[in-house]
Amino acid sequence: MTHPEPVDLLLRGGRVVSVQTGEVWAADVAVTGERIRAVLPPGTPVRATEVIDATGLIVAPGYVDAHMHIESSLVAPAEFARVTLPRGTTTVLADAHEIVNVAGRDAQAWMIEQGRATRQTMCWAVPSCVPALDGFETAGARLDAADIDEMLGWEGVTTLGEVMDYRAVVSGDPRMRGIVEAAQRHGVRLDGHCPNLSGAELGEYLWAGIDSDHCKNTPEVALEKARLGMLLMLQEKCLTPEVVDALLGLPHLPDFCLVTDDVAVDAILSRGHLDRVGAVALERGMSPLAVLRALTVHPARRLGLHDRGVVSPGKRADLVLLRSLTDLTPALVLAGGVVVGRDARPVQEAVRLADNPFSGTVRLDAEAVEAAVWRVDLPDGEHAFRAMRVNTVDTYTEPDEVVLPVRDGVVEWEGRTAVVAVLERHTGSGRASFAPVTGHDLGVGAFATTYAHDSHNLTVIATASAALREAAGTVVAAGGGMCAVREGHPPATLELPVGGVMSDRSAEEVAAASGAVRGALEAWGWHNRNVFMSVSTLTLPVSPQVKITDRGLVRVVERAWEPETVGGS
Repeated sequence: MTHPEPVDLLLRGGRVVSVQTGEVWAADVAVTGERIRAVLPPGTPVRATEVIDATGLIVAPGYVDAHMHIESSLVAPAEFARVTLPRGTTTVLADAHEIVNVAGRDAQAWMIEQGRATRQTMCWAVPSCVPALDGFETAGARLDAADIDEMLGWEGVTTLGEVMDYRAVVSGDPRMRGIVEAAQRHGVRLDGHCPNLSGAELGEYLWAGIDSDHCKNTPEVALEKARLGMLLMLQEKCLTPEVVDALLGLPHLPDFCLVTDDVAVDAILSRGHLDRVGAVALERGMSPLAVLRALTVHPARRLGLHDRGVVSPGKRADLVLLRSLTDLTPALVLAGGVVVGRDARPVQEAVRLADNPFSGTVRLDAEAVEAAVWRVDLPDGEHAFRAMRVNTVDTYTEPDEVVLPVRDGVVEWEGRTAVVAVLERHTGSGRASFAPVTGHDLGVGAFATTYAHDSHNLTVIATASAALREAAGTVVAAGGGMCAVREGHPPATLELPVGGVMSDRSAEEVAAASGAVRGALEAWGWHNRNVFMSVSTLTLPVSPQVKITDRGLVRVVERAWEPETVGGS
């Protein structure tokens, strides 16, 4: 029997996987326009404009990332799409809370407009926490319930972005209550961020309608959340052997999504995107079908996108052609019926950003950098200062203490400890805060960045004051970015002129620069599974346990200030 209609494209000779049943069978797939026209017995005569030989390959749905931030890639939306599409990521829900914390509503509108020009489907979440912790940090913008109520009605917006200030939800904070109620009126999804929230407080969070979490949890809390129907969105760091074993030990594996959250472009090009997260899930012992469902049909349903996530007539022709169900890096990718990647490589040329409306957002100068000295209102003598202890695995920080001398109101830290300094960069206030950082054995040097969650103030880690000034000055002169300075080595620099959080250059150029910065950081002695995230989240005051903003140290769980000195007030 001949298929009755001509089609635009035919995938001939492959096999199709059903994420519904787990079956794999021989079939040809016909595509008309952006949709799958038919799934046919092998060899069915079809008049096709283009035929692709899929022999030896498995046709699966394109991957859907239900929680991520494009700015974390360090490239603009067009370049993000260009390099993640070949990895199989055909749809994303993007929460632009990085650039929106810098430039507000205009930044959200710009990101949406940029996304329309890509082959990747970009759905959008309106950031719920701008700033992340109101009253504890200085951001470049502030969104209230009225702002969010309006933005939730914008075309392309489907979700209230991760509600990171979970303490405000649990305590009934009026501002957060208004934001949540605006989302409820619009009938959108409410995404969560509540690491290890448990018991009655978790119940209050769920009562507010926030029903997902992408944070790292203990196995016990992960099971509690799954038991209550909270959708677990598991990023790579969440896929610990203990959590995976706990989930697999349940009588029924709950629906879950695999997500990326934050991945820099050098890691995307070298290791992958959602395909990488899927590979880690497989390594941890999850079945290929469970992993594939978590990459496709589960996130598609979460986003209300019932036109994708399965290989079926009438569905969108977002497809990945796999060599096997245990090799999730595609040999070929189609988005809306168009080939967008081959063997993990883009088919489109790089796109440099033609216009940058968010330059000039780093409102600091050389004098402000020179004036960044740790001054305190304490008498001369030795004082025990509250420190932040970091680790090599994740972004969790613990309180620590370091005894340092004070002379004439200045803390003499150099040669005794590493410090983190946060310089407010949005209003020109000149405000800066300092604290010791422990947990790594660092050489002489410094690392400065304006990519620092979520207010993106200039953040510098240093072991020497001269290196602090050099790294910070380089970033300020570039209009935003990252700079690693090590004694005896040339600086490694990445310029991020788009709001201080994204580059206007090609993904390959940015990957080379960010890879060099990453290497310099690691050579300096800063070790972590994700070095950029471990540094940039030192300023995230909703990420346990103690963090620092331009206004001082924050006790995250208590949602309160941490005194500068141990035992202080």
